[in-house]
Amino acid sequence: MSVLYIVGTPIGNLGDITYRAVETFKSVDYIACEDTRHTLQLLNHFEIKKPLISCRAQNEKLAGEKIVKILQEGHSVAYASDAGTPGISDPGAVLVDAVREAGFDVVPIPGPAAFATLTSVAGSGGKTLIFEGFLSPKPGKRRSRLKELMATGDAVIIYESPFRIVKLLTDIADINKDRRIVVGREMTKLHEEILSGTAEELRENYASRPSIKGEFAVFISGVKKIQISEESADN
Repeated sequence: MSVLYIVGTPIGNLGDITYRAVETFKSVDYIACEDTRHTLQLLNHFEIKKPLISCRAQNEKLAGEKIVKILQEGHSVAYASDAGTPGISDPGAVLVDAVREAGFDVVPIPGPAAFATLTSVAGSGGKTLIFEGFLSPKPGKRRSRLKELMATGDAVIIYESPFRIVKLLTDIADINKDRRIVVGREMTKLHEEILSGTAEELRENYASRPSIKGEFAVFISGVKKIQISEESADN
């Protein structure tokens, strides 16, 4: 049956892969992936051998056309990004649109996502959580967007690289020094680290280190919004 499966894969610990994800990889005719070398390591671990198709951000449109042709020939395809769930700060959305537009089913195979992993241990997520992913590397745009996000009063999740984490925490502290921050580094991996505190406290922590390694997810707590009734407003 010609189906495209969107498969969530571990963000670090291979033990987090689901049985369904492994069975899907075993059952399909082709596996498309963001980085064939990276996904090959995952497949080798589970002793899965399938033809691989490169489908990364730089060639996703062309790769999508190739995958549509494969589906038209009656084959099934699974797609995996390097880590986590495709389409969430990862390639995948362009491929999904192309395949669905061609008339084929797209089936999600749920898996890990860094923002959900951090949120589960952050506490006080509130009713609304804004997932922004990576901000612009340009200081002005980064700070401007950060102000907009924090002005909503809702909790926010942001991804950041080790090269800009101190700058991000500095910006957060300058905008609102009282918001509680939870930072997840190398989550699910051997050197996983989850720290909580104010942006200034965490900035000083990371700024004092001789080097910073690993990818980051940053949880910015929300603030309680005071709702004023019409009656109290009139008073």
